[in-house]
Amino acid sequence: MADRSDPPGRIVLITGAASGIGAATARRIAGPGTRLLLHSRGNRGGLEAVAAEAKAAGADVVIELGDLTDAGLPARLVEASIAAFGGLDQIVANAGFADRRVLGDVDVEALIKAEHGMIEAFFRLLTAAMPHLEQSDRGRVVAVSSFVAHVFAAGGLFPVTAAAKAAIEALAKTLAVQIAPSGATVNCVAPGYTRKDATGHSALSDDAWKAAAARSPMGRIGTPDDAAGLIAFLLSDEAGFITGQTIHVDGGLTLA
Repeated sequence: MADRSDPPGRIVLITGAASGIGAATARRIAGPGTRLLLHSRGNRGGLEAVAAEAKAAGADVVIELGDLTDAGLPARLVEASIAAFGGLDQIVANAGFADRRVLGDVDVEALIKAEHGMIEAFFRLLTAAMPHLEQSDRGRVVAVSSFVAHVFAAGGLFPVTAAAKAAIEALAKTLAVQIAPSGATVNCVAPGYTRKDATGHSALSDDAWKAAAARSPMGRIGTPDDAAGLIAFLLSDEAGFITGQTIHVDGGLTLA
C-alpha cells in the first residue's frame, strides 16, 4: 500500500475519463504528487492513452474499467483507490450519457437506465467515499451536470438525461451541507453544448450542432477544456470556501 505522505499531493478518482471532459480534466490536473484513478465503462484504448499522458506529466495513474449501472462498481472504484494509493481525496463524477428522445418516444426503461447509470451510481460512489473525503484535508467532489437540467426549449429537450442530472445536483447540494464541517466541498459543473471527441458518440446531428452554437450568446460550442478548467479550480485549495454550487460553463446559454 502506498504511503500517502510520499509523494505529497492528492488522490483523485475521475469517472468517464477516457474522452471528453473527464479526459481533459485528467490532463489538466496531472502532475508530480497527483495520483489518479481513471475510469471508463469500456474504452480501454482511450483510457490508456489518457493515462499515458498523465504519467508523462508526472502523475501516478491506475485505470479501472466497468459499467456504473453495476451496483457494486462504485464501491469497487473506491476500494481500488485505497488499494493502489492508500486513500481517496477527491472525486470527479463525470460519467453519463445524453438521450435526446422526448416524452412519448422514450420508454421508461431508458429512464431507469439513466437512474442506474447516473444518479444511483453517484449515490453509491458518495456513500462509499464519504468517510475518506471527510478525513482528507483536501476533500472535494465535483459532479458534472448539464444545461439540459436548466434549459427547456423546443428542439433541445433531453427529458431522461435532465431528470438524472437534476437529481445529481440535488444530491450534491445535500452532501455539501452534510460534510461541510469536515472542510470538504461538493459542487456541480453544468456545461452547455460541448464538442465531442472525434471518436465519441454524438446525440446531435451536424445541423443540430450548428443550431446549438447559434443559441449561445457567445456563438460557439464549448470544448472539454472549458469545463475542465473550472473543475480543476474547484478541486484546488483556492476553492476551499465554495460548496453546494452549480456553476454553468455554457457561453451564456442559460441567459438566453
